[in-house]
Amino acid sequence: MCSLEKRGNIFILTLTGPGEHRLNPTLLDAISAALSRVRAESSMSFALITTAEGKFFSNGYDLAWASASGVFLDRSKLMSSKLRSLVADLISLPMPTIAAISGHCSAAAAIIALSHDYVLMRNDRGFIYMPELDIGIKIPDWWFVALIRSKIGAPRSQRELMLRAAKLTAHDALNWGIIDSAHNSTEETVRAAIRLGEELVGRKWDGHVYAQIRMRMLADVFDKVGCDESVEVSHTRTRL
Repeated sequence: MCSLEKRGNIFILTLTGPGEHRLNPTLLDAISAALSRVRAESSMSFALITTAEGKFFSNGYDLAWASASGVFLDRSKLMSSKLRSLVADLISLPMPTIAAISGHCSAAAAIIALSHDYVLMRNDRGFIYMPELDIGIKIPDWWFVALIRSKIGAPRSQRELMLRAAKLTAHDALNWGIIDSAHNSTEETVRAAIRLGEELVGRKWDGHVYAQIRMRMLADVFDKVGCDESVEVSHTRTRL
């Protein structure tokens, strides 16, 4: 499901196993529990790295789980609620955060990655992708858009991601200003994330001051995360 490793003053949260790491309530709860541990165990200057094993960083919401019982809307609302809580935890976490994207990163998973302060990505495999146009699902949450606007400044880059449903490789995402750096493998991506984490930890910042500044920078997102929004679906395929 996921593991949490502590290397000195750096926490490494890893989505484990070879699968797609679909974001169902079980996985979302496991990630949230790991973040609670990080928050509880960080007494001085720390950094968090989030990465994953296998071909996928995460392929987004677990729509198969949501559809299995015939109550798609209720289960989708549950996933949305848990994702909102997870994003709020990341925004308020008292330390720098780094997403090391190790493979395909789609939809809600891209939102989790962008909720980190820095986004690094492997260049030899995988893409970042918002597939809503391709699968006929409207963007349900206003805070999705607020987060993307906060993290991706150029309107052309927002259009490429959201209104062209482009599958962006690390090279493309770097050129469009969506990620911070691209690397040749998962191992190199994680190593680069650790180097960045060590650099940030070395500044010995007060984590609570860091979190307060981040929350004020992302106040528009943080305020909207608390809204209860529904998922509107015109038709559903098997991705997201």
